Amino acid sequence: MIPIAKPLIGEKEIEEVVKVLKSGMIAQGPRVAEFEEKFAEYVGVDHAVATSSGTTALHLAMLAAGIGKGDEVITTPFSFAATGNCALYVGACPVFVDINPLTYNLDPSKIEEAITDETRAILPVHLYGQPAQMDKINRVAGDNDLMVIEDAAQAHGALYNNKKTGSLGDMGCFSFYPTKNMTTSEGGIITTNNQEIADSARILRAHGEKERYSHVVLGYNFRMTDIAAAIGLVQLEKLDDFNERRLENAEYLTEHIKEIPGIEHPHVLEGVRHVFHQYTIRVGGGKRDEFMNFLSGNGIGTGIHYPIPIYQQKLYQDLNFDADCPEAEKAAHEVLSIPVHPNLSVEDVEKIVSVLSEAGDKLF
Repeated sequence: MIPIAKPLIGEKEIEEVVKVLKSGMIAQGPRVAEFEEKFAEYVGVDHAVATSSGTTALHLAMLAAGIGKGDEVITTPFSFAATGNCALYVGACPVFVDINPLTYNLDPSKIEEAITDETRAILPVHLYGQPAQMDKINRVAGDNDLMVIEDAAQAHGALYNNKKTGSLGDMGCFSFYPTKNMTTSEGGIITTNNQEIADSARILRAHGEKERYSHVVLGYNFRMTDIAAAIGLVQLEKLDDFNERRLENAEYLTEHIKEIPGIEHPHVLEGVRHVFHQYTIRVGGGKRDEFMNFLSGNGIGTGIHYPIPIYQQKLYQDLNFDADCPEAEKAAHEVLSIPVHPNLSVEDVEKIVSVLSEAGDKLF
């Protein structure tokens, strides 16, 4: 089976973790500080605040932005649940706006009509590794005095008009889960040029401590460990190479499957560098699941990201959420991710194309 994702951990990562273990400093310490500095430099921002996960990064971003009870955050329903949950964590209300059917990202043309007096922020997701249309989103935000918090959990190193994700809004939030474009085993980070936001996030992630045993606000234990940061420092050095291999695999797939009946390959906007956290096709005619089963039965791992829009999840239904997002609902029934990760061999990519072609001929 060719897996849908596979973390690439080498000897250097192992060596650096062993060094941390031998040092005795295994909680948040100098490696976290070094990782924050180098990640901020990579993204092109002044500050980075490391956290225990991508979800805690989003949660901290909401808190640091001062978003709370009664506030509204405009976001996409076509994402992992954490995108909506982070607003709920602080007592705010996520407001779901439909997606662009070509990119699966938040449709900027639909944001304005969703803004109310309670709206405080826009939370776009750079889904699958392709940046959202940030110029348009930032223009709407600026016109309405709203913050922009990027969910860049799937877009490490992606570019929009030659600027990296995480530097395009007021804050960016990344995940380092094992299957992301780079990993720390588990972890997250907030990026920003705003000193006040960075200072607030650092206090909030460590029990609200401004100084040792001086708790000035209600805080949390959202810290990254030096063990995780040691892995991240090595992975960050490899990130551009990992992404280039993803792009090479994606280009090969697109070139060889664009004529296969019944499927639609990813659409990449001009002016962006899509880093293909996922290579996601659309399968029409109501045959997505049948297509997926055919691939799985022939040794090709697959994934559905995401089968249920957030507002249709039981949690949100129980909270009486509703939204008018027909494109998100349609995509949820048609998308299918296939392997694109940097560990694929030439033979793997050729097999994927062959099986896709056979599936298209058989089912369409």
